[in-house]
Amino acid sequence: MEISHRAPEIEFLLADTVERTRRLLSLGDDVEVLLLQGGGSLQFCMIPMNFAAAGDPVDYVDTGYWAQKSIREARQLGRDVAMAASSADLGYTYVPDAVSIRARPAARYCHIISNNTVEGTQFHQLPDTGVPLIADMSSDLMTGPFDRDSCAMAYAHTQKNIGIAGVTLVILRKSWLDVIPEGLPAMLDYRTHSAHHSNFHTPPTFAIYVTWLMLDWLEREIGGLAAMGAINREKSGTLYDYLDSTAFYQCPVQPPSRSMMNVVFTLPSADLLAEFLAATSRAGLAGLAGHRSIGGCRASLFNGVTQESVDHLVGFLDAFAGQHQPPQRVGPQPINA
Repeated sequence: MEISHRAPEIEFLLADTVERTRRLLSLGDDVEVLLLQGGGSLQFCMIPMNFAAAGDPVDYVDTGYWAQKSIREARQLGRDVAMAASSADLGYTYVPDAVSIRARPAARYCHIISNNTVEGTQFHQLPDTGVPLIADMSSDLMTGPFDRDSCAMAYAHTQKNIGIAGVTLVILRKSWLDVIPEGLPAMLDYRTHSAHHSNFHTPPTFAIYVTWLMLDWLEREIGGLAAMGAINREKSGTLYDYLDSTAFYQCPVQPPSRSMMNVVFTLPSADLLAEFLAATSRAGLAGLAGHRSIGGCRASLFNGVTQESVDHLVGFLDAFAGQHQPPQRVGPQPINA
């Protein structure tokens, strides 16, 4: 955990983590893989700083909480920000259809959040926007097959599916390093980290080690991303099928946009919600409260969650609903003549 980051063991760890990423995602030599810090939030400012100058047009797709944070950072840096599409009109209960998203021809890039953890929505097909696409895949990278040619850049903080907090995986076309302007702070310049093989300063070695282990698990024990995708589809399908079978729970997300990673749902009343969350805690079911910005419930089905865990959750949901269904009202009986 604390040996020198210049030691041969750490140099091997960094290089082999990159190679495991390349194998799983079938990346070519034209793609750079970086192991950075700061989470997705730091990428929100690094991206416009590296790939657009003040006043340059940059386009974003607004799909809710995290998309709005990325948009604010680009505006704060003085970029000419426009919305290529938005799902605000229906309360972010869907993602715009991939074929309908078209960026301005002069836009330096178009940025999307591929999976929206707060709203429970997901792009199941990445859009061809007509300009280079940048995808924040913090909650769905390595959860299924990935089209390497769909993005000029993708990034993910690893604590959802491939590690613990502390490291951010950045994948970008090497040709993009040539367009970065001079004069950026060294730590905020992708070329710095590329030139130093993600070892410009002390990297989060233990977090990278955990990611290295997770990538090995995905590759050797799970059998790759196609197999992981099948597992995740089964998990989410089990939960959505149950939610759709009962009127007690409601999923507000339009079915074509439902996330495989984050299943959001509501209960009939605030009192029942509070009772439900208290009951989940007593039952040892953690993390089912919805995001603080929208409330409700959220079940996150990231890679480490097993099918058995989902089955257990569905059993709990069914038992709770059975105990709290309102009694059927019995009206007057007809009188037979």
